[in-house]
Amino acid sequence: MTPPREEQRLLTAVPSAGDAALLAEIVELRTRNEQLGQALASRAVIDQARGMVMALAPCSSERAWDLLVDVSQHCNIKLRDVAAALVATTKDQTLPEPIQGELRRALRRLHAADRR
Repeated sequence: MTPPREEQRLLTAVPSAGDAALLAEIVELRTRNEQLGQALASRAVIDQARGMVMALAPCSSERAWDLLVDVSQHCNIKLRDVAAALVATTKDQTLPEPIQGELRRALRRLHAADRR
């Protein structure tokens, strides 16, 4: 992302209004491009965590998604952060206690629903 000071410098250094509009559009497109890149990276991590839940539970992709969303909402932690924490366990990192406890409860609810 272009730092705000640089954006301001670029916008004030432009001599004409047309050039200023073009430069503002470039800054906006760069910001949007960075946001899309972050979204793609988050999606990959979420999909990895989804696969992990499918292997743990076992369950469908949709149920794994619902379980991750449920954990995220109950812990009040963004879904991408829950997913990243779960994926990090493959690199010997400990799952934070709030996520760990809620994941256990969500898995129990999932298994209880399957028994009905």
